[in-house]
Amino acid sequence: MLRFLFLILFTAHATAFTYPPEFAGVRSEVYRTVGDTELRLWFFGKAEEGHPKPAIVFFFGGGWNSGSPAQFERQAKHFAERGMIAMVADYRVKSRNQTPAVECVKDGKAAIAWVRKHAKRLGIHPERIAAAGGSAGGHVAATTGTLTGFGSDERPNAMILFNPVLTLADLDGWKAKGFGVKGRLGVGKAEDLSPSHHIGTHTPPTLILHGDKDTTVLLSSVQVFEARMKKESRPCKLVVYPGAGHGFFNRGQTYDETLAEADQFLVDLGWIKPVDTN
Repeated sequence: MLRFLFLILFTAHATAFTYPPEFAGVRSEVYRTVGDTELRLWFFGKAEEGHPKPAIVFFFGGGWNSGSPAQFERQAKHFAERGMIAMVADYRVKSRNQTPAVECVKDGKAAIAWVRKHAKRLGIHPERIAAAGGSAGGHVAATTGTLTGFGSDERPNAMILFNPVLTLADLDGWKAKGFGVKGRLGVGKAEDLSPSHHIGTHTPPTLILHGDKDTTVLLSSVQVFEARMKKESRPCKLVVYPGAGHGFFNRGQTYDETLAEADQFLVDLGWIKPVDTN
């Protein structure tokens, strides 16, 4: 990891997508209100009466500092076409809301809890809800399946994580090297918000997509999470992309490759049908 993780993650993601997002013809609902701030989910895909669909909630990256739900618009459209209810979530960040990372976590957990609570009305299968995200958004998604408390203990049934921040403190011989997040997390200890430190029997099946040339979130920090999952006998698949750096999953050929991998992960879970190639 690099010492100025927040700054680097912010630079990698903040300027790529506009905020607030604009999605033509896409409905949204408020899932949480904090003070004067309304946090929304945008919905791709339509409910079918009597046929609840699997769902996926995407959390954008941006170093817990900035970013836009528009980051995962293409992926959301894909999974809507594959028969899911796909959502992109807004959550509070430092540049807009003057909030530390712990508030991002609380919002992410609230989003998953809200989706499950309203699953029947939304046409969603309540036991087929996936949390997904990239970079700091991958961290938010991962905390929903690992951390206890912070407003809710509802958990997703699967996680799909794109170059996620998973290990925020020393663990199992891996050294965080003091990369400078403690003061920005909003908690007493970095491990309090570190998904790798909170893996257990409650943690759902997980897919991780990561580049081996990522100098922002080191592959070794993700491998710590993978090892912990295996230690707890939890399903976890780590796919490593040679030569790929941070944010690779939204660019060029690797966009298609990571999307296909995520698609197959959900096929393997039995949530969606295989693509008909005939």
